[in-house]
Amino acid sequence: MSWKRDKPEAPPRGYHHGNLREELVRAALGLIREKGANGFTFAEAARLAGVSPAAPYRHFRDRDELLADVATRGFVAFEAALARAWDQGRPDPQAAFHRLGLAYLAFAHDEPAYYAAMFEAGVPLDASPELRAAADRAFQGLRVASEALIALLPAGKRPPALMMALHVWSMSHGVAALFGRADGGRRPLPMSAAELLEAGMLIYLQGLGIGRGAGGSGSD
Repeated sequence: MSWKRDKPEAPPRGYHHGNLREELVRAALGLIREKGANGFTFAEAARLAGVSPAAPYRHFRDRDELLADVATRGFVAFEAALARAWDQGRPDPQAAFHRLGLAYLAFAHDEPAYYAAMFEAGVPLDASPELRAAADRAFQGLRVASEALIALLPAGKRPPALMMALHVWSMSHGVAALFGRADGGRRPLPMSAAELLEAGMLIYLQGLGIGRGAGGSGSD
């Protein structure tokens, strides 16, 4: 199974006074890839952007506000990747759900700096309204997919959509964080991360009565 790349739009190259904010974001992404989400200082970001230590304060209060901006951009791109993979549940919810899992892993693997800013930097979601809104929209994509799968079950056997979405998110994030990384933190596996997630979700969905071998009225 191939992972589809879904890159966020890169900031413009080259520094000038009009794009200092973009240069700082680019610098932060580079430092996160090199040192981790909490392994660099505001001054290092300024130096990498080619400006004085005081210059970043024109756009960001401190390093945490810069990380919040990076995380917001990451969530925006993440939500777009998931939405394209889901494609409104076409041609059927189970096939679209499979693509959604692959897209989740692909983003975590292909965009480790954004993913780290989103989930490893410790930035509160309420650090800015934009960050909260972007994160909520990304999670809503998982909830929509969960609701579509739940609809395959008889009315009396449908679990809460929020609970299912949280289960799906937890499993996807766990596999991505432990086994789908593109850095030295990746744990070895006798299979691909995509295969592990697919097997885990198959067992989970069958437990709910969805899919082949479920023994319920779920779609085949």
